[in-house]
Amino acid sequence: MLYDWIIDVLFWVAVVFLVGVYVSWRATRLDRLHVRVETARAALDAALVRRAAAALELAASRLLDPAASLVLATAAHEARTADADDREFAESDLSRALRAVADQPDFAGTVAGEGSGGTDVLEELSSSAVKVAYARRFYNDAVAQARAARRKPLIRVLPLAGRAALPDFFEIDDDPPGI
Repeated sequence: MLYDWIIDVLFWVAVVFLVGVYVSWRATRLDRLHVRVETARAALDAALVRRAAAALELAASRLLDPAASLVLATAAHEARTADADDREFAESDLSRALRAVADQPDFAGTVAGEGSGGTDVLEELSSSAVKVAYARRFYNDAVAQARAARRKPLIRVLPLAGRAALPDFFEIDDDPPGI
C-alpha cells in the first residue's frame, strides 16, 4: 500500500515537472520570437535611414534637375523625421519619389555620366533600396511568427507573453527604383 502511494506521488511529480518544462519552453520560445522581432525592427529602421540618407545624398549631389532634387529631398526628409504613426506613409512616399526620379528618361546614364561620384551614389541608393525590401520581409516574417505563437491557447490562458505588446506589421511600398 505504501509502495502504491509512492508510485502515485512520483507519477504526479513527473507529470507536473514535464508540464512545467513544456510551459517554460513555450515561454522561452515566445521570448526569443519577441527578441527576433525587436532585432528585425532595428535592422529595418537602419535600412530605412540608410535609404533616406542615400536619397538625400543624391538630391544634394546636383546631379539631378532642381525639381527632382526638391521632390527627392522633401520625401527623404519627411521619411527621416516622421513619427511612428506616419512612418509607413512617409517611407512609401519616398519609394514613390525614388521611382519617379529614376523613371526619368536616361536617368542612370545622366547621373553616372557626370563623373562626380554619380555611379557611387546610384550604387548606394540601389543597394539600400534592396536592403529595405529584404529587411521589411524579415521583419514581417518575424511578426507573423510571434503573432502565431501568441494565438496558441496555452499562451493566451497563461500570461506567458507578459506585458509585451502585440507586434504590428510594417507595410510600405518598397519596390526599388529601376536604376
